[in-house]
Order: sequence, then C-alpha cells, then structure tokens
Amino acid sequence: MKVFIKNMVCARCILVVERELDEMGIQSTGVELGFAAFENDLTDEQLSAFENRLVPLGFEIIKEPRKRQVEEVKALLIRKLQQARMEEHFSIRQYLSAHISKDYSHISKMFSQKEGRTIEQYFILLKIEKAKELLSYGEKTLNEIAWTLGYSSVQHLSSQFKRISGVSTRDFRLSLSSGRKPIDRVGSDD
Repeated sequence: MKVFIKNMVCARCILVVERELDEMGIQSTGVELGFAAFENDLTDEQLSAFENRLVPLGFEIIKEPRKRQVEEVKALLIRKLQQARMEEHFSIRQYLSAHISKDYSHISKMFSQKEGRTIEQYFILLKIEKAKELLSYGEKTLNEIAWTLGYSSVQHLSSQFKRISGVSTRDFRLSLSSGRKPIDRVGSDD
C-alpha cells in the first residue's frame, strides 16, 4: 500500500514523515518524495491518526487519484532538479514517461487541467526558484548556475528569470531580499 503525501519536497520532509510513523509505531517499507509505502494496508484508524499528525506539519494525504498523479509528477520534477546537474537537452516527456506508466499526453492534459499550467511551465518555475536559491548562496557564477540547471546559455536563464521573477539576476543578487518561495508553493498563486 502507498499513501501519497502532498508537500514532501526534500530530504527533511522524508525524515519528518519517517519520524511520525516511528512515533506511531507504524512500519513502512520506505518513504520517498510524495509517498510512504507499507507492506500491509493501514487501518482507517491508523490512516486518520497519521493524517492528523501530518496536517499540522504542512503535509496532506492525497486520496483522489488524479491529484495523486499530479503530485507524483511534481515530486519527480523536484527530484530531478535536486540532482547535481541537469542535462542541457533534458526532455520532460522522456523523463516522466520513464517513471510513470501512463502516456505522456494523458499526464500532461491531466496536469494542465488540475494546475492551470503545463508541466513545462511548472518546471520552468521550479528552475527559477532553484536559480534564486543558488544566487542567494553566492557560491556560483551565473554561468555555473545556468550550466547546473541545463540552460543553453546565461542569456536564456537571465531572460526567463526576469520574465518570471520581475527582476534581473543581477538585481536579485544585489538585493538579497529573498523573493523566494518554498518549493512546495511553486506554482501556487498565494
């Protein structure tokens, strides 16, 4: 059995969910971005208690199948973005098709209906948030950031950054006023 969990976006989220399960005395077969797996089905009581512990921590158990698929797409894209370097000609279609056993056009249509934007638009938002993170650290040049995120050039990153965030990469770096969103809020209008 898998329990799909919204807002699991990093290794710390996994640790938090594992800790909650451990404190409840529930054995999982694994916790990954977006879900916890169990050898046996959880009882309704266990599932309810688990959900009650997760909600105050900013997580949500996803019950509706289409919403689960959208969250699975998001988790896969976040996982890809957290890798050390993205290939310049990275194909979202190929990547998702290799990890989700559904036709990409079906996944894409469902994602757009649920999210109000395409998978590609969402991925660009993720990349810009990652660029903001890397810029705020001040450890990499803009050229290195563009290379890390799979952009074909610094100009491409810079123009997308300005279009999405409303400020240039230079102005963002100079201001150091965060302007960053938590990764689980990327794409939301609030």
